[in-house]
Amino acid sequence: MKKEPTTRASGTAEATGETDAPVRKTAAKKAAAAKKAAGAKRTAAAKKAPVAKKPLVAPGKAAAAVKAAPAKTVAKPAGEESRTALVRRARRINRELAEVFPYAHPELDFENPFQLVVATVLSAQTTDLRVNQTTPALFAKYPTPEDLAAANPEEVEEILRPTGFFRAKTKSVIGLSKVLAEDFGGEVPGRLEDLVRLPGVGRKTAFVVLGNAFGRPGITVDTHFQRLVRRWRWTEETDPDKIEAAVGALFPKSDWTDLSHHVIWHGRRICHARKPACGACPIAPLCPAYGEGETDPEKAKKLLKYEKGGLPGQRLKPPQAYLDAGGRPAPPLGAG
Repeated sequence: MKKEPTTRASGTAEATGETDAPVRKTAAKKAAAAKKAAGAKRTAAAKKAPVAKKPLVAPGKAAAAVKAAPAKTVAKPAGEESRTALVRRARRINRELAEVFPYAHPELDFENPFQLVVATVLSAQTTDLRVNQTTPALFAKYPTPEDLAAANPEEVEEILRPTGFFRAKTKSVIGLSKVLAEDFGGEVPGRLEDLVRLPGVGRKTAFVVLGNAFGRPGITVDTHFQRLVRRWRWTEETDPDKIEAAVGALFPKSDWTDLSHHVIWHGRRICHARKPACGACPIAPLCPAYGEGETDPEKAKKLLKYEKGGLPGQRLKPPQAYLDAGGRPAPPLGAG
């Protein structure tokens, strides 16, 4: 029989015994090359991917300068913040400040609601310390609304001169004393709508009195409060009444009075207007404005004011809890 002719390719394959082996080897090589290329791409992508930056945290040494305020690593708010995230961050800040200032209190000396409302009116455009150094002489001479209502304005002006704007303040405290004596039986009312009827008394003063003399919640929007809540991006409002409403909506009403103390104390002692002590701030990880002030721990420590900076507080007769925590009373007027 005649043999079937074979092609060169098939003859070669039969002679070597390889048949489809080269095809399998080629496929295997291609698969290996593809796998290697994919791995290289993943590695390159990982190298190019931006590394998440760690949040800036208040340095340990500086944080230690403020008792009960260890630095904690948490994410700082970035970009748009949801309402839920804002509420959580705001309440976290308040809790942190409550640990730092557990003895926070109103820094005006007072023994009754009348003394508090007068002292608060006098605190406009001056420090609580200056008011506390001035009011002992005022209340010694005019202990009741009836006494102050009948006072000689010139004599009151002389007493109030150290507080600044003493003529306008004299008119206000004598005027509110007359209203208290004539319309409220010599008693300070415990309702917002009644308090704001008194000369020189606005919502801020009214909430100071309600919160600290009557135990009724209120937010005190003073200059420190306004500055800090905007730095913390709790609100962008600039009007005090709108700030009060915006911040009040972030917290339960029961927190309002203590929240005011915490924020104001932090503003006076650490988060100053011109040069905040960022490097000594216990809530730096939660603050969008961290870095606006001094971040070096040792330099920031030197910026601390009042009791944590080795200086006395603003009250001549502070609460015992403040003294127990190492706070010192302020010196009387003329003591240096």
